[in-house]
Amino acid sequence: MKTNKNRLVMQSLQGKIHHPLGGNYRITHEGDPRILPATGGITYNVKVGDPAFGWAGDHVEPGVSIRNENASENAALNTFACVGNTAKVVSGDAKGAKGYVIGVHGGIDHVMISFSQEDLENMAIDDKILIKGHGQGMQLLDYPEVNVMSIDPELFEKMNIQEVDGQLIVDVVAEVPAYLMGSGIGSPSAYTGDYDIMTADTDAIKEFGLDKLCFGDIVLLRDCDNSFGRGYLKGAVSIGVIMHSDCVKMGHGPGVSVIMTTKKPLIKGQMNPQANIGKYLEKA
Repeated sequence: MKTNKNRLVMQSLQGKIHHPLGGNYRITHEGDPRILPATGGITYNVKVGDPAFGWAGDHVEPGVSIRNENASENAALNTFACVGNTAKVVSGDAKGAKGYVIGVHGGIDHVMISFSQEDLENMAIDDKILIKGHGQGMQLLDYPEVNVMSIDPELFEKMNIQEVDGQLIVDVVAEVPAYLMGSGIGSPSAYTGDYDIMTADTDAIKEFGLDKLCFGDIVLLRDCDNSFGRGYLKGAVSIGVIMHSDCVKMGHGPGVSVIMTTKKPLIKGQMNPQANIGKYLEKA
């Protein structure tokens, strides 16, 4: 597949491990107030490949969550950090440890990074992490109507996307209908942040097999256009990565970082339970 990979800019991005936030009651979609762990920090026991459902938490971010306190710098970090980018700890006891970007979480504006368990144990709040931002501006030269965003070109190539009769065949774990997409709809750009699969209707979630989703899973969003913001468009197709956990709040659920979108039915999903960024990135 022809791309402009050799013309993409690779640029330094840096943030600090952000302390967890929370402490207030979170009201569930059934009206129950709960106190739960949520976003931020170093999450020791929630990782890429683990289930996105079933945690006693809300919007839990796997791995390590980083941000900048300077708003402009944090906006750049969240826009130009791409799923699969390499990351390295540059301060503290874990200095030199390497990982990769999992996704970007809108609202709280965190970038999430996967590291080994051994490295997590040596990290601390405020440790600095450097990312080689690489991927924004990527184009598929033979498919100008398909927008690629927020994905490292090396990871994109490992996804084994096939070209069949003018369509791109992408391995996915599940397909999500547009009516299940919630928080984040209407955002002005899909190049940063995420949006959520709503999970209050448990029957609908089970119907599409979404209750089995794991962090890092690749999913297809049916009739979802992320070209110039997020919204519904009949026939549009988007591809995304699951990057935070299920949520208790109405209109929320597992978060999706979008990596491909098209206004036309130019992308087709092919079911593959192994379609997970961790499996692509951690292969020998």
